[in-house]
Amino acid sequence: MEQADSLFTGSNSICVVCRGAKLLCGKARCPVLVKFYSRAKVKPLTENLGIDGSSPPGVFVGRIGYPYVSVGPLIPPEHGDTMLLDTPEMWLGKSIDDIVDFRSQLVRGKHLVHIRDFESSKIIEATREMALCKNPVDVEAEFLKKPAARLVLDDEVQPFGPTAPLKKMDIGNTKFDSRMEKATNDTDMLARDAVIELYDKGTMVSGIQRAFSAGSFGEGKARRFVPTRWSITAVDSMIGANLMEKMKDNPVINEYMVFESWQLDNRFVVLMIPRAWSYELIEAWYPNTVWNPFGKDVAIMSSSEGYNGRTAYAEIGGCYYAGRLAVNEYLVKEKRQARVVILREAHPGYIMPVGVWNVRENVREALRNPPHRFQTLDDVFGYISTRLVIGKERWIQESTVLKETKYQKGLEDFFRT
Repeated sequence: MEQADSLFTGSNSICVVCRGAKLLCGKARCPVLVKFYSRAKVKPLTENLGIDGSSPPGVFVGRIGYPYVSVGPLIPPEHGDTMLLDTPEMWLGKSIDDIVDFRSQLVRGKHLVHIRDFESSKIIEATREMALCKNPVDVEAEFLKKPAARLVLDDEVQPFGPTAPLKKMDIGNTKFDSRMEKATNDTDMLARDAVIELYDKGTMVSGIQRAFSAGSFGEGKARRFVPTRWSITAVDSMIGANLMEKMKDNPVINEYMVFESWQLDNRFVVLMIPRAWSYELIEAWYPNTVWNPFGKDVAIMSSSEGYNGRTAYAEIGGCYYAGRLAVNEYLVKEKRQARVVILREAHPGYIMPVGVWNVRENVREALRNPPHRFQTLDDVFGYISTRLVIGKERWIQESTVLKETKYQKGLEDFFRT
């Protein structure tokens, strides 16, 4: 969402009156000032035609102009252990300011290629090598022009800082993740099978997504670059769907369970219902949040699926698949099956989008904590009403799965009576 600045500026904007002092927009933090301070810190990165640093490793593939896409590394102006900068699994507990601060230090180098062109330049070869590495990689890059000073924000991908077209780049010694290397060398294995095998072997989801975007998996002639935002959702979807099929062999839970996590002024409640699998993510965006900046009422949206899954892309976007992965991960581990509803309230402190990792990692965090257990749906909402602002009737009104749970008896109910 490279036009994100339009949310915060304009000739008749209250920003002109407020200037960050009065918080007239209702947000807990001033988005303009957060971006201003980040830009002030990255200004030195925009004054040179090159950069020298240790990439986390980070790789970004754009989507504008597809099938011709901009491919290149993400490089900070520092050496050493920079893994934190591109590993969302490590970001829980970080503030919006922290995330914007360290992500804005990543300069994106870009080189335009066709999605099937892996051999046209050393830049592409080096970038694809970086995508397989397990540790930070030293990179020296030279640009065709000075980096543009901007902070790129998007609800699907993590933020990053200045961007510039690459003239050339050199990388230091690389150490591949042996699991990644094996999957990459197997040109007969389907990309989906490679993704699932790597996940089963303990590879972090963010690492699989990075390598997937670089065209590292699949049958030889079918390989291609995949825009980063697409690769994130594709990997979440493939892993989640595979876990879901395993989960369906498990017995159904015998009580209601509620899990929760609060981060970045987002409140997540994961409700597990003693019924056969179905799934829904419901998001409530308060006024003055990222995707409801000028609204006067809470905006609510949801996507759901039944026992057999869904074929169309979820209306709510990539966060749907991130949440589905996390809940199925838990159910497979616990050898149980359940109907699952994730309730998310985004409050005014959530002033900027940080990517769908926020949903995946918060749901994972919620499920790491002991659940609250209940015998009835009324008891569940008696508790949830003390944790969320929106009431029971509104959640049920907006939900397909909760309506079915409340008004339709399942076989499980008859066996329990």
